[in-house]
Order: sequence, then C-alpha cells, then structure tokens
Amino acid sequence: MISPLLPVFARADVAFERGDGAYLYASDGRRYLDFASGVAVTMLGHCHPHLVKALNDQAGKLWHSSNLFRMPEGERLAKRMIEHTFADTVFFANSGAEAVECAIKVARAYHAGRGNPERFRVITFAHAFHGRTLATLAATGNQAYLKGFGPKVEGFDQVAIDLEAARKAIGPETAAFLIEPVQGEGGVRVHPEGFLAGLRALADQHGMLLVYDEVQCGNGRTGKLYAHQLYGVAPDIMATAKALGGGFPIGACLATERAASGMAPGSHGSTFGGNQLAMAVANAVYDIILDPEFLEGVARKGHHIRQQLAMLQERHPDVIEEVRGVGVMLGIKCRKPNDAMVAALRNRGLLSVGAGENVVRLYPPMIVSEAQIGEAIDMIDGACREFRSKAA
Repeated sequence: MISPLLPVFARADVAFERGDGAYLYASDGRRYLDFASGVAVTMLGHCHPHLVKALNDQAGKLWHSSNLFRMPEGERLAKRMIEHTFADTVFFANSGAEAVECAIKVARAYHAGRGNPERFRVITFAHAFHGRTLATLAATGNQAYLKGFGPKVEGFDQVAIDLEAARKAIGPETAAFLIEPVQGEGGVRVHPEGFLAGLRALADQHGMLLVYDEVQCGNGRTGKLYAHQLYGVAPDIMATAKALGGGFPIGACLATERAASGMAPGSHGSTFGGNQLAMAVANAVYDIILDPEFLEGVARKGHHIRQQLAMLQERHPDVIEEVRGVGVMLGIKCRKPNDAMVAALRNRGLLSVGAGENVVRLYPPMIVSEAQIGEAIDMIDGACREFRSKAA
C-alpha cells in the first residue's frame, strides 16, 4: 500500500518537533546538532528571533495579495539585492528550481529579442544539479534523475568541467553557459582556478550569457554574499534560493538590464512568488547577512572547521579520503559508503547529508559556535573510529 506521502524520499526514521539555533529536537526528546541545515536552507539556525519576529509581524497584517499589484516589500528586497550584486532587476519565485527555470527563460528570451530565436541551447557541466522540473533535470543531465519521465527536454548540452570542452560545445544555437560556482549535490566541488573567468571570456567572445546557479552556494554560505564574488567573475543572470528565506520558501532570479531585455509583461509569472510573508522573512535574512562582519565570521568558522576536518583526515586516512569546500559549505569524501557515514553521524547526534562522489556534506548554520563545532568534530571522530574498529 502506498504511503500517505508520495514515496519519493528515502526518509530516516526520525521526526523533529522543534528547533533552537543549531539544534533540532526529535519527538522522542533526543537532541541533534544540525550540520545539514535542511540542505543549506536554515542558514541562521532554527527559530532565529529576528526572523520569527519578522514573520509574526507580517502574518498579522497581510500574507498574500497578488503580483497584479505593487509589492513594496519586494521592491525593498530587490533594491537591496541589486545594491550588493551585479544585477539590475530581480524576479521572485518560490524555489530554486523555479529560479533556475526563470534564468533559462531569461537567457533564451534575450537572444529571441535580438532576432536570434534559434539561439536557445544552454551548455551545462558534469556533476551539476539544477532542480527537479523537466527542464532543470535536463540541465542537470543525470540519467538516473531523468529515467521514467519521457524524452529529455531539448536544448541542453553537458560537458566536462574543462574550458576546451566548453569551447568545443559552442555552436550557432548556443545561448548561454549555466554553472554552479561551487557545486553542492555533485560533491561539494570547487572549480579549478580561472575556470569561471575562462567561461566569462568565452561567453563574451561568442555573444553568449553566463548564468550562475547559486541556489545552494549563495546567500553567505561560502563567506561571501554570493559564491562567485570569491572569484570576482560576475554573471549576466543568477538563480538563488534555499538560505535566502532561512527556511521560508523563496527563490530569486537576478539579471542585468541587458540580459533581461527580452522579458516583457506576460512573459513570466508566479502566483505566490514574492508575496508579503516571503518578502518579510527574506528581508530579515538580508538584515543579518549584509553585515560584512557577519560574513567574515562565516569565513573564519569555515576555515576553522576545515582545519579540524583536515586533522581528522590525517588521523583517519582509511575513512576520510579528502576534505572539500569553502566557508561553511564543506564536504568529506569518504572511503566508506557515504550513506553509512551519514547514518553513523546521525546515531551520534550529528545531522549531515550525502552528495555525489561519495561525499558527506557538512552545512552548519552560520550562527554555529566554536563549542558546537568542537562537538561536531568529536562526533565525526567517533564515527571514523567506529568504521576503523569494524574493519580491524
């Protein structure tokens, strides 16, 4: 018999009833240190008082009207995002996949508006993850995700993370590159030095657009407001979501005026995107992450955790093959099955999440304390010792 919830998730047998900062509390009373953050979502921890107040204040006034009318709260957030990024305009959606879909449409419309509708193809890259809609699955290119859903949506060409491969894939129908500045689902992969700059140069040379997917790596997780700012290589279009709402569903597609020139009234829309509740929470998130000292603290914490993980790698080389990532977007490439490591950590009270290339993702909330970092490192050390004792 099918479960009441469509069985598309392999759910662990744990149910949470409340959260506080970096901790989640299960229905059986057990406390967990949350280094999964809802898969890079709860970036300020659980029930952050500033976010709770913003949501409650707005909930007592107005939840939703419609994008048929002005949205001052959305205008405020859009202006703040524009002030601190490359962008000139923003579209608000409800999720990362919606934001990426919008980015793809903006890129295609740009070329169509210039009289080149045949330029619709998008070059994407190995190990990518761009979402679960039919178009974003096609952009992702993972055959396991596409199986059973009919013909792949046309218009996406996936290549290796290599500039020469990217150059060779460019043709008369190519519209854009689409890439995550730091890959998450693919295994917390940081690109080779100069790669994004090389894509920028190729895009400019061939009249293409450069599109970033910062759904997972954006909104402070790398120690910069957006991950591409680590490299000083601006895009034409960017999709982001996850941490932008601190747990409230929201996505955003940012673009330059030039890149957005093909979009007009009626060309895109969303019923719920950018409603008053979402804007109140996202503005509250921005209140915090726009503080340079806050982001510097994220970078310091990330450096500290990575140092501690490197020490564990030296201590347990038969369990930990590699430590990856930047800021508090970190990964451990395991020599043992990563699902076994995730389970071992959860049994000790530490939440993590698996990724490609046998990686365990460690995404602590950005408000994590040094004591909580030490607590997590002790639990990872214990899990590694467990694996070693079983192998002995």
